[in-house]
Amino acid sequence: MSKMKIVLCLLSMFFFMAVPVMGQDDEGEDYPQEPIIFTKPVKAVIFSHKTHVEDNGLDCDSCHDEPFEMAAGTAEENDDFNMEALYEGNYCGQCHDGETAFASNKRCTLCHIGVKGYNRLQGSTAPEKEKKGH
Repeated sequence: MSKMKIVLCLLSMFFFMAVPVMGQDDEGEDYPQEPIIFTKPVKAVIFSHKTHVEDNGLDCDSCHDEPFEMAAGTAEENDDFNMEALYEGNYCGQCHDGETAFASNKRCTLCHIGVKGYNRLQGSTAPEKEKKGH
């Protein structure tokens, strides 16, 4: 195999590994397959586009740009991004109201995976203290 073919193979492998896997909703819009993991205000809450789009039939407009901006992590920067806001019908609470979808104060472990769940998803089983060298 020539050097050029090897370089092209390596570049194409890098490209496909670096580009996030995307899915498509019924409208043909792309969405991330990888879950979003919120680490603020608590560590950690998981959100799956796949569950909401493929399993529940929502499209991107259902949540973007209201109640969530398209850029991941934007909601976490808001001071009111907390459970009280959800209970008041903001963010996830717009749908997770007990009628449209299960209420924000029910089935907590579906979304709240905690530090141990976060570490497992990150490929680590070490507690936070051990990772920091304490």
